[in-house]
Formats: sequence, structure tokens, C-alpha cells
Amino acid sequence: MSDRPRLRAVVDDLPAYVPGASAPVGAAAFKLSSNENPYPPLPSVLAAIHDAAADVNRYPDMFATELTAAIADSLGVEAEQVVAGAGSVAVLAHILEIVAEPGTEVVFPWRSFEAYPIAVTLTGAEQVRVPVGEDGRLDLEAMAAAVTERTRAVLVCTPNNPTGPAVRQAELDTFLAAVPREVLVLVDEAYVEFVRDPEAVDGLATLRAHPNVVLLRTFSKAYGLAGLRLGYAVARPRIAEAIRKATTPFAVSHVAQLAGLASLRAKDELIARVDTIVAERAQMLHGLRAAGLPVLDSEANFVWLPLGEATSRFAADAAAAGVVVRPFAGDGVRISVGEPDATDSLLTFAKLWT
Repeated sequence: MSDRPRLRAVVDDLPAYVPGASAPVGAAAFKLSSNENPYPPLPSVLAAIHDAAADVNRYPDMFATELTAAIADSLGVEAEQVVAGAGSVAVLAHILEIVAEPGTEVVFPWRSFEAYPIAVTLTGAEQVRVPVGEDGRLDLEAMAAAVTERTRAVLVCTPNNPTGPAVRQAELDTFLAAVPREVLVLVDEAYVEFVRDPEAVDGLATLRAHPNVVLLRTFSKAYGLAGLRLGYAVARPRIAEAIRKATTPFAVSHVAQLAGLASLRAKDELIARVDTIVAERAQMLHGLRAAGLPVLDSEANFVWLPLGEATSRFAADAAAAGVVVRPFAGDGVRISVGEPDATDSLLTFAKLWT
């Protein structure tokens, strides 16, 4: 008999989530490894955070009532359709908890968001990974073909992290027509504010047309609240209520709730910042291509270089040059869009790298 506590067998095979590396202490380097917004919170958001901090001895509003109402109003949906959580990754886990279990399957693209395999594995469901195309786009036809009687959910990341392209409405419509309505389709739109492709998915219109669709969004990227952990799902009321039941009680802090409210009030200012990041993305794409590097089109706040076996070397050389990027060993490098000085440093390095 073992003298150690017994852990679930599934934990042994659980992949570890790897965060983007930080610059070494004392080093002058730009961190472009975590898809963070490079700009600090607006003064009005900082003021809300300061005010909220005075009440941290109290539990927050468990259902984030005022915040969910404000989100609903901004999206043109009912408040009962919105479920807030401690970052979109936590909401993702709760969504899978209400549909997946041992003996079932969850289909998702790969490579895609690193949290997908972890969240699926912890439900006891089987992972069904469908390769992403060489152009970084999701192969929705293959994903639809991978659905079986055991499938309980399909994850659609758009724009896809880490490759960058956004799913287009026509291909998602075709996909949804092929997927049984009892299968939940989770459309992960963490980077939706950065999308400029006119043919890209309209998540809210898709949600209205398909009762089995759930949208997943976050305040971490465009709104710059990554450190406060605030995300949400939008779904039909029955599904939203089920997600709410599975959500960790008091998961969204009072500070995060007030920061989210202040961010929604400052939406025009924040979207102007997003436009700046999108323009910087174009500069980065142009410069990397001019340097002769293979880089895919991106609709997110990052770009992807499919470097294969050269991935680790590129990341190490970039770090030595003062730019920290996110390598995915053997596949490629994801580079977040930062401030103009960061882009300049990256492109200076890229021109010399061989």
C-alpha cells in the first residue's frame, strides 16, 4: 500500500500550461511573449481600481450583477445570457464541466490555445485534436468530420491563438450546418476587438441564429485587464444558467468588477488604443516579411512565424537581442504586438537573424 495520497490517473498525463517568459531581472528587454496590452490602464480605470481596493475585506457581488448588465447592454443581449468569470480560461473550464465527462469527446483545433487540452483532460473527456492548416487557419471541414455520437463540444478559436487568422462567417455557417444541434460549439473570441477582416465571424449574429453556440470573451487583451482576471461567456439563457451553476462562487473580485465597468464606460478610448495596436501589427508584419521571415496573416494582437526546428534558436537569439518572444518548440514563434519601440527592436534583430 502506498503512503502517498492518491491522485486521479488523468493528472499524470496532464499537460502543463506554459506562460510567456518574462525578461530576466535587470535586463533591458521587451516582453512580447504573453499577448498583453502594452499600454497601462486609463486614468478612469485606475481610479476605479483604487476605489474598489477599499472594499476588499468584503465578498464581491457573486453574480457580478452590475457588470453583467453593462456587458449585456454593450452587446445588445439580455443580462441573463452573460456569465462572468475569473478570466475567459476559467469560464472555458466551467463550460466544459457542464457538458463533458468520461466517455465523451471534445473536438478542438491544434495547434491552438494551450489551455484547451488541460481543460478537456480534467473533465475526463477524450481530446480530439484536428490539425490547423499550414496557413494557420482552422480546418472546419475536418473538425466537422471529427464529430461523433460521443462529441459533446467543439472549440473554435477565432482568431486562432497562436497562429493568428480569423474564421470567416461563410465557413462557420457551413460548419454549424454540419454539426448536430445537441453539440455545444464554443466560439472563443478572446481577440475579437483586433479583427479587421470584413468576412470574419459575427459572433453575436451567430449566437442569435444557433442555440448551441456559446461565445467566450475577455477583458484581458483589448481592455488591458489581464492581471485582474475577468472574462465572460454569452449564451442562450438555459446554457448560461448551467454555466453559472458551475462557476466558482465569488470568482470575480470586486476590483475586477469595477475595473470592467470603468473600462466599458471608456470603451471609445480603449478602442482607439486597439486601433493603434492594429496599425503596429501591420508594421510588424511588413517588417518581418521584408526581413525574409515566414509570417502568417494575423487578425489578433500577435503574429506567428512557423519556423519549425529553428524555433528555439530564434527565440534564444531574440532574447539575447532584448526581445522576449513565445516559442512553441518544433512548431513556431508567437510574437505579441507591443509599443513602437518594441517593434523597432524586433525588426532590427530580424534583419540580422539567419
